[in-house]
Amino acid sequence: MAVRICRLLLLFWLFSGQVLQILCLTIGINYGQIANNLPPPTRVAGLLQSLNISRVKLYDADQNVLSAFLNTNIEFIIGIGNENVSTMTDSTKAQVWLQQHVQPYIPHTRITCITIGNEVFTSNDTVLKSNLLPAMQSVYQALVALGLDKQVNVTTAHSLDILGNSYPPSSGSFRQDLAEYIHPLLNFHSMTKSPFLVNAYPYFAYKANPNTVSLEYVLFQPNSGITDPNTNLNYDNMLYAQIDSVYTAIQGMGHTDIDVRISETGWPSKGDPDEVGATPDNAAMYNGNLLRRIAMNQGTPLKPSVPIDIYVFALFNEDLKPGSTSERNYGLFYPDGTPVYNIGLHGYLRPMSSSCKLMGRASCNCCVKD
Repeated sequence: MAVRICRLLLLFWLFSGQVLQILCLTIGINYGQIANNLPPPTRVAGLLQSLNISRVKLYDADQNVLSAFLNTNIEFIIGIGNENVSTMTDSTKAQVWLQQHVQPYIPHTRITCITIGNEVFTSNDTVLKSNLLPAMQSVYQALVALGLDKQVNVTTAHSLDILGNSYPPSSGSFRQDLAEYIHPLLNFHSMTKSPFLVNAYPYFAYKANPNTVSLEYVLFQPNSGITDPNTNLNYDNMLYAQIDSVYTAIQGMGHTDIDVRISETGWPSKGDPDEVGATPDNAAMYNGNLLRRIAMNQGTPLKPSVPIDIYVFALFNEDLKPGSTSERNYGLFYPDGTPVYNIGLHGYLRPMSSSCKLMGRASCNCCVKD
């Protein structure tokens, strides 16, 4: 499921007095829409094409978005929300959902993955937890019935809070209270060859303990790192350590054939007074250095030959997201298409036509893509 922002141009980072040239960059982007000021999907399609971003993760199966991206060759992960997980346990309803939200768009919109729920195992809803795997199985079986299982896989995205232990990485393990859910889920991933998705945010660790967690370590800056006493592997950044902790936890349940991918990671450019580290400079440093690592095709210390697979959070700042100020300020771009900070990603958001302006952004669908 490799995607490319692969473009022959120069991306410049002025970090430590150095100018970095990157010729080929592989990354995905989360496209959230909890906002009232975002450009319509047709204009977003043009922006992503101008950036040569070709992997997008949605949190739903918005038909306006999927229609806007017809014939763009952009690859999509689409989502089924937690509120609909129980419905998907019914195979008939799962097949109807696929016939409405997936089948009409293939092959002109490249849907390659469906996430069932988001961070389900960190909720307090035991019914939701119990329904997750049956829902995933039901959707997978419906894909098989429709002949789509070879091009669309089924997974779910987890919070790192599913780990009971994450340090050192070689001691990574899942929470004991979740073992009854995770073990059969891993069997499903192994059987269907689908990835294990994790939302990983070193920012949270730094915000919680800014006096003990090194800012250089979480921002991919030069530092001595930590050495795992059990493996002697050295980690110079927290994200890679988190990924390897998940790999170790999966191995502890008997599986070595499941890929771990990062479905969300990012850094807020603004926060409340108690949200330490949420600044434009730190956000630029985190995402800029992360993109540079990805461009180098790096793997983690435990999996050096497996390039990390990451979806950055997020495309836009989303002004209606609830919670702290940081929640509304993870975007790489403002809604008008200008970068929140400079990491060398300069795209082009087509201006609205006069007819679009008359209809209003929410109704606009005439800024047609290439």
